[in-house]
Amino acid sequence: MGRVIAFANQKGGVAKTTTTLNLGVSFKEQGLNVLLIDLDPQGNLTMSQGFNPDSIERSMYDVLVNRVPIEEVIQTGEVDVAVSSIDLAGAELALSSMIGRERALEKAIAPIRDKYHYILIDTPPSLGILTVNALVAANGVIVPVQCEYLSLRGLVQLENTLSMIRENLNPEVEIQGILPTMFDKRTLHSREAIDILEENFGDLVFDTKIRKTIRYAEAPVKGMSVLAYDPTGDAAQAYRRLAKEVLNGAKARQHA
Repeated sequence: MGRVIAFANQKGGVAKTTTTLNLGVSFKEQGLNVLLIDLDPQGNLTMSQGFNPDSIERSMYDVLVNRVPIEEVIQTGEVDVAVSSIDLAGAELALSSMIGRERALEKAIAPIRDKYHYILIDTPPSLGILTVNALVAANGVIVPVQCEYLSLRGLVQLENTLSMIRENLNPEVEIQGILPTMFDKRTLHSREAIDILEENFGDLVFDTKIRKTIRYAEAPVKGMSVLAYDPTGDAAQAYRRLAKEVLNGAKARQHA
């Protein structure tokens, strides 16, 4: 069965989509089969692989609300992507009256889990029903956190949501790692934010830090990952290092 990782943080602009895509492509470079699921109505992950959310006929909305098999919304780019469209914004409302609404995604991916080593889920910047679906379906959660003080406070809300989900819906889900993003080693503020993270979360904080660079903004415009756009650059190497950390953590868990 593939391992399912959700990328969650209710704050927007913390590099969730960038991380979902580039970590997925890094896994593929390691010879793994990867599926990315775009659960964000903005469709940034879908666009980052060159697909237009406005012209997509079937999307994750149809999977969650109309029970369309997920295979029907998977497009192949650098990796497989279960695509999003603006319709997904209506999923919160459509799901709210459905019984078992928190498990819609878990059920949708069950038939294909053995086809992939990793299924990575990009979530919207909120703790609504779409994010809850991702957390219920996931084995682990990676939390990208911008290196600034106010971003750290959102982690408390996310932890509270996770403990409710563990209690009621998915006893296994846990934070697998916290990823510092937008790191600028020249500023004291960035370095202090890392110190606070490490004081509070210890080994959960990845050694890899994703630095600020224009490359992460340029690559999606071309419809590609930063690994395809600038394969030897620092930005691509950072995600390769992160992939090694995540995979080594998975091996450690198997042996535990």
